[in-house]
Amino acid sequence: MAFPNLVLLFTLFSFLLLFRSTQSKLSADYYNKPCSKFQNIMQTILAEKQLSAPTTAAATLRVFFHDCFVNGCDSSMLIASNAFNKSERDANVNLSVAGDAFDLITRVKTALELECPGVVSCSDILAVSPRDFVVMVGGPFYEVVLGRKDSRESNLSIVDKNLPKALTPMNELLSLFSSKGFSADEMVALVGAHTVGFSHCKEFANRIFNFSKTSEFDPAYNPVFAQGLRKLCANYTKSPAMSAFNDVYTPGKFDNMYYKNLQNGLGLLSSDQEMVTDNRTKPFVDRFAANETAFFDMFARSMEKLSVYKVKENNDGDIRRRCDQFNTLQV
Repeated sequence: MAFPNLVLLFTLFSFLLLFRSTQSKLSADYYNKPCSKFQNIMQTILAEKQLSAPTTAAATLRVFFHDCFVNGCDSSMLIASNAFNKSERDANVNLSVAGDAFDLITRVKTALELECPGVVSCSDILAVSPRDFVVMVGGPFYEVVLGRKDSRESNLSIVDKNLPKALTPMNELLSLFSSKGFSADEMVALVGAHTVGFSHCKEFANRIFNFSKTSEFDPAYNPVFAQGLRKLCANYTKSPAMSAFNDVYTPGKFDNMYYKNLQNGLGLLSSDQEMVTDNRTKPFVDRFAANETAFFDMFARSMEKLSVYKVKENNDGDIRRRCDQFNTLQV
């Protein structure tokens, strides 16, 4: 009689579906069994790299943000261009990212491949690294669930419309973040990552040189700060690497000083400074400036949310052998 066989097949099919669903779920302990030294290897290499190159923390945060916002947290930003494809990494907005971030990912991936080959995705490495760096330089801990897969594509042409720029007006900024599911207060908290790192002079040169017919620099700047920036960046066209710390007081510490700086005309980028004058964002700048715990809480929640934005799972992606190359050549 065929009926019992059908029941058996149905039961087996249901079990397989349940198993597949269970396997696909992201979890904080995803690597506990297949790669038990995952976190220890990560923390050791991150600490060594940050000590030798203190800009690594901020650079890795930036790479992570630029990766996630373009087409989800899938490490497409790590892919190097080749003769057949121009990748996200070569978009103009990404050319100024410090190479220390890419070097870090390469080091971590190499160590993990030696320990547990073919297990840990580049996307998970890129998701955990910013969290560990934030904690390392004084910021809040937040949970990062694991189990992402790596993308099979990286397209330069879609980058610009998905990433904010130094001169992006507030209306466009809010619209862009909203399109990714982030509210105004979440946006202000995420931009607070600028409390560490630096910006190249070219990104704010329009504010310190020939700003208007009546002022050499943007009057929103603290005048002393503006004059200091003008001296620092005097030869930026000849030396494109010239840069200034985003947070002039505590550039290597993750804290709420960035928001206090905005209140006092010490915000480098016009898009950042505009947050303290726009009524839609000013209340959050003021709140985070007055209460570091409030900033940390919102930043942690927003980063958790960002870290799972449009992630690839199961057959939607791969586990790359090298983070800067697809497993199969994309022609």
